[in-house]
Amino acid sequence: MIIVRITMNSYIEKRIEVMQTLLSMIEPTENRRGCLSCHVLRDVEDKNVFSVIQEWETREDLDDHIKSERFSVLLGTKSLLCEPQQIEIHTVSHTEGMETVNTARKKKI
Repeated sequence: MIIVRITMNSYIEKRIEVMQTLLSMIEPTENRRGCLSCHVLRDVEDKNVFSVIQEWETREDLDDHIKSERFSVLLGTKSLLCEPQQIEIHTVSHTEGMETVNTARKKKI
């Protein structure tokens, strides 16, 4: 699985425009081949900071998305931001859940 986190810090006067752009991207992104999820989050301490979190099945699926017009729209928001987008791409080979927490806390499920 591939996890992408894109962090964006908008100008105060451009916050609504950034939010509308990001929200309009959720459904089309989720409908792309290989997209497992797409979420837009806003920072609770700084309402001008947004994060887009996407999960992809394969690197090929993500690469196709990066080449898409929809991703170009995301990159095009740079004029609305007070600093460049931060993009992190994480390759996940193993995932654990609550059972790991319970084991670490020495509780039985």
